[in-house]
Amino acid sequence: MQAAREMFVAEGVDRVSMRKIAEKIGYSPTTIYLYFKDKNDLLAQICEETFARLTHNITAIQRLSDNPIEKLRLGLREYIQFGLKHPEQYTMTFIVPLAVGAELPFEQSNGSLAFGTLRAVVKECADANLLKDNDIEVISQTLWAAIHGLTSLLIQHGSFPFVDRETLIDNLIATLIAGLRK
Repeated sequence: MQAAREMFVAEGVDRVSMRKIAEKIGYSPTTIYLYFKDKNDLLAQICEETFARLTHNITAIQRLSDNPIEKLRLGLREYIQFGLKHPEQYTMTFIVPLAVGAELPFEQSNGSLAFGTLRAVVKECADANLLKDNDIEVISQTLWAAIHGLTSLLIQHGSFPFVDRETLIDNLIATLIAGLRK
């Protein structure tokens, strides 16, 4: 899976075949098919593994506080830090276009569970009457879009003369939360 992830990121999903992956790891192509139905199945498993790790990290970090706003802040920061610590996995899961014809089911996936960690803490904030709007889906998707945007920029354009990385991350999160609060 690591070899496939590296190749998908470097060459693009559509340019990588199961045969190329097999050559890179020194196996016959038929051996890979013992573990994965096809390239789309391999891609799905890579994404599922990344989402599982992300969910684990966010859940663990949110346990550090009982305050819903602080849990939200910690979770948003952990999402960004996860992407920066694991740029290949993040790129493969969130940035590289899927192979033509690939559809990764969202419901019942680790991706759904990962997004659910954000949705749950937004709901906690809404239930505590801390937000000026209580549309959990819109707020959750807006927050994800913003942190995904910054994470992607920092991974893809790390040499851009941004202000101090930690300052930028903290400011984005503070701005997002301030915009949501009553």
